[in-house]
Amino acid sequence: MTEWNQTDIRMLRFILISFSGFQDGPSHAALISIFSVIYATTLVENILFILVILSDSRLHSPMYILICNLAILDICIPTATIPQMLHGLTSDDHSITSGGCIAQMSFYVIFGITEYLILALMAFDRYQAICKPLHYPTVMTNKFVLILALLCWTPGTCINFMHVYFVLNAQFCGQNKVQYYFCDYSAVLALACGDIFLPDTVNFVMVMTIMPVILTCIVTSYAKIILVIKAASSESRRKAFSTCASHLFVLFVFVLVALFVFISYRIPGFSDDARILTAVIQNIFPSFANPIIYCLKTKELREAFLKILKKHKIIEAEY
Repeated sequence: MTEWNQTDIRMLRFILISFSGFQDGPSHAALISIFSVIYATTLVENILFILVILSDSRLHSPMYILICNLAILDICIPTATIPQMLHGLTSDDHSITSGGCIAQMSFYVIFGITEYLILALMAFDRYQAICKPLHYPTVMTNKFVLILALLCWTPGTCINFMHVYFVLNAQFCGQNKVQYYFCDYSAVLALACGDIFLPDTVNFVMVMTIMPVILTCIVTSYAKIILVIKAASSESRRKAFSTCASHLFVLFVFVLVALFVFISYRIPGFSDDARILTAVIQNIFPSFANPIIYCLKTKELREAFLKILKKHKIIEAEY
């Protein structure tokens, strides 16, 4: 039996093995082209989205504060992973330092969990606005929503500290090939040669506890909204359904695909390429789609965007 010498993780350089079934030139070129265009478009969309919200005082309200937070996270999440993946696809260098690996893992965990909580907070905001409209202005003030949005960063940060602790204290034996497109916590921990039952179990319990709680809060909020708007006028129902539908679409794309990727690690023989491709789509598609969905569904955002275009004479103003 081969004996491996234990290696301090700080001495390792990790090798990211992604899309092992797409190593030919045309496949690489297609992946680089597709993800580069989507990533660049995502950045432009969300930056414009934030600028539109900040520049129009009519949009300085709780709902748009949360949408602005979502846009910031939609810039951060793909930025934590996609550039490194594109670098690996465009060069022969697939390595990343241990420090860079831990930083990438940390950013993704913090940004990802924060986005789940922001989506839950958006559902609560819609519940308050539709089900308790008289109390909404006094309960959901801008200051209160800003505080809640900042608190959404706390759980992800705490969970990340625990992840980093487990990774830094794990025993590695020189194996450094991460079967993923970035330094995902589960993929890195799978390289450890010591007993990882405790960190793996803690991670599984946390995910299977936190996710149902968040989803329960969101589903409960929208269920109550549906019960309330049943008795409303057809115009009120149409407007409420339009707003809620956009929130739910964004949520289910983000959450369900993430759960699928998480569970796939526990399915023996599951294709690495299928998992990676699904994870990349989950990583970048919601960030790409969110600004489009909200602009199409939200009249105030469309009007604010058109106002900016007319102001800068990008389109002709109507007289």
